Amino acid sequence: MNNSLYQDIREFYDASSELWESIWGEHMHHGYYGKNGNYKLDRRQAQIELIEELLLWSGYHDNNPPQNIIDVGCGIGGSTLHLAQKFGCKATGITLSPVQASRAKERASTAGLESRVNFEVANALAMPFGDDTFDLVWSLESGEHMPDKAKFLSECYRVLKPGGKMIFATWCHRETDSLAGDLTPSEVGHLKEIYRVYCLPYVISLSEYRKIVTECGFQNMKSDDWSIAVEPFWDVVIDSAIAPQAIAGLFKAGWQTIQGALSLGLMSRGYARGLVRFGLICASK
Repeated sequence: MNNSLYQDIREFYDASSELWESIWGEHMHHGYYGKNGNYKLDRRQAQIELIEELLLWSGYHDNNPPQNIIDVGCGIGGSTLHLAQKFGCKATGITLSPVQASRAKERASTAGLESRVNFEVANALAMPFGDDTFDLVWSLESGEHMPDKAKFLSECYRVLKPGGKMIFATWCHRETDSLAGDLTPSEVGHLKEIYRVYCLPYVISLSEYRKIVTECGFQNMKSDDWSIAVEPFWDVVIDSAIAPQAIAGLFKAGWQTIQGALSLGLMSRGYARGLVRFGLICASK
């Protein structure tokens, strides 16, 4: 990973994670508001619903639990701990942020899970694990940060055990092989602002991800677009960002976090115009 991008991502999450947790909780990802996006849910509950819906969609049930999970881009351990508690299994989370890894370890200790849940500062493009280590690779909104999507997904394939599954959800842009055609200059400019604010190298379409996943050797792939189901999340976050507690925390966190908060509308407008998409892939090895 490019050293400058690595540093930008690390600094962004080092600075913003404490504020996010204090205002919005431990889950640093979209919420699920029903297939048509019309469920009226508390934001935190909607985030838990996203995890549970992903498990159902991918075919995971309590009677076939994973035994060893890797959460790639784990944040402060929201998904990692939820999955470890749900399935009673071992889990490892990796993040570029030392602040996030430290906080995730604290949360694992508080939950009494430190004996089977671990968190490490590691690069997802060169994971410090052997081949065929995990039977579930979980990546919830980290793919958009990867400067080499093929390398990232090949690493996911490498560390996955034969017969194991990858569950992958990521920000995408709209398809360009339809009547809408290539991205317009306005859309390209919109995406560049999102990249700048949220430390992203670029995003691609879901069909491009499907091609990479196939080329990596994954089998039994299924994919879906849940943009409608998650779109309400950003308006919920925007509403809560103007609370006095949030405003005070923003100034404490610094300019980069302030800039991110001021730019929340970029994502909301991106969904509204059909440019930003929420893509899912499940595949096995």
